[in-house]
Amino acid sequence: MEQFDEIHPVELIQASRLLRVEGADDEAVIEQILKKHHIVIPAFSIEKADGYNNLLNLLEGADLIEPNREAVGIVVDADQNLESRWQSLKCRTAQVGVKLPNAPDPQGTIVETVGKPKVGVWLMPDNVKPGELEDFVAEMIPDNDPVWPKSQCYIDGIPQVHRKFKRKVQRAKVHAWLSARKNPRYMGQAIYDGDLDVNGVLCKRFVAWLTDLFG
Repeated sequence: MEQFDEIHPVELIQASRLLRVEGADDEAVIEQILKKHHIVIPAFSIEKADGYNNLLNLLEGADLIEPNREAVGIVVDADQNLESRWQSLKCRTAQVGVKLPNAPDPQGTIVETVGKPKVGVWLMPDNVKPGELEDFVAEMIPDNDPVWPKSQCYIDGIPQVHRKFKRKVQRAKVHAWLSARKNPRYMGQAIYDGDLDVNGVLCKRFVAWLTDLFG
């Protein structure tokens, strides 16, 4: 669990407006991005599902059928196959009467259905490419950061036979970079400490999606 010095929790809790994420890292990164942008959005709750399968079950269950629910945001990794991930989300939301489009919107998907909460979906990193939260975070590493090239070279230099992380190459590179921070390991902490730049195009696009969904 991430610990932040002198940090004040975002005023979030309001059951009618929910942002459902896969895990604690997603929760921390999003909270810190909002703090850095000083975004004023009507209160909403960020709740982690502890895994993608749990998230699907929650969507088909209480998340989308809770009485008085106004809006639900969904942030998940596209993983290795964006189309497959999208289809699984589309299938589950359809079970409760919410029809997602055939493909995700690059700007972040938002759909409105009569009698249902407004639903938004963001596939990490950018709704277009396969990947995960770490790919999104990598876009926030400043171009002139002196450690990032070294972190990439370190991981690239590990022979395939010794790579226990298999396909998660970008994740390994980001966490190698995080290990050199003042407070190693945590992505949300790196945003809080100012080591990650929240003013890039992708990050601003994500904030705009959240604002449209909950604003």
